[in-house]
Formats: sequence, structure tokens, C-alpha cells
Amino acid sequence: MDNVLSRFAKIKTVFLDIDGVLTDGTVWAFRTGEQVRRFNIKDGWAINRAVKTNLPIVIISAGHEEGVRVRLEYLGLEHIHIGVANKLELFQEYIDKWNLAKDEILYMGDDMPDYEAFQLAGLKCCPADSSADILEICDYISPKNGGQGAVRDVLEKILKLQGKWPKLRK
Repeated sequence: MDNVLSRFAKIKTVFLDIDGVLTDGTVWAFRTGEQVRRFNIKDGWAINRAVKTNLPIVIISAGHEEGVRVRLEYLGLEHIHIGVANKLELFQEYIDKWNLAKDEILYMGDDMPDYEAFQLAGLKCCPADSSADILEICDYISPKNGGQGAVRDVLEKILKLQGKWPKLRK
């Protein structure tokens, strides 16, 4: 774990999936056609903190509910891509545009649609309740489930190791 932990300090950009990572994967489908997801407020606080410290966070998801975009914009995120059919292509565009080295990239996903994108990340992370195939290839498995603090777990590690997490006063 110590070797993996040191890799969090080098991260310059975080890429996140939504369903099963920022949410617990539950979808409430209403008669109106709206599909509602549930987010964790602690993940939200950590995202907002990361935004305030200028840590870029890029959301790439195949899901396409507008309510999800509204929530993420509320947290201060600018790079929100929902309804993405080819995650790998978009991920590569960011790597090229921002000239990112592999060891500067953290990707957090939870299931097979994330598999190809994981190949571009230097630090592959997933929630504890991810699919077996993803658990097998990840460098770091959060002890938290998706939508239950897994995103906060990885963001807190990055920000603490980079000296950007709030210090407690005693």
C-alpha cells in the first residue's frame, strides 16, 4: 500500500466515471422517463475542495441524465462529459491536449465500460463493490463502495499528499 500511496502525490488530473463510482449504481426510473441517481455529500465536498485547489477533474460517463450534469456543475466541475459512447477516445483527447504523463493520471471506474480507459491511466482506482474484472486490474481499491465515499477517499489521498487538504487546528 505504501508504494501505491506515494503514487497519489504525483496525480495532476482525475478522471471519474459516474454510475457505480459517484453513485451507488442505483437508478430510480420514473414514469416521466427521468432516471434519478443518488450522490454522496462527502464525495461532493471533496470534489468541491479539489476544484478549489485547481486539481482538474474530468467526468466521462455513458449515462446522460441532465440532473447529473446539474449536480456536478453545482460542485464546480467544468469538464463534464455525459452520454459518451467512446470513453477511450475522449480520455486520449484530454491526455494530448493537457500533455499528461501516464503517472499524472488517476482514473476511477467500476465496470467493463471503463476497462479500455484504465489502460491510459497511471493509477487505476475503483470502489470496493466494483465488478470482479475491474477489481483484478486496479492498483488501488477503495475500502468504500461507489456512491459511499470512494471518490472522497481517493481525492483526500491526493490532496493530503500534495499539502492541499485543510489542516485541523487543535
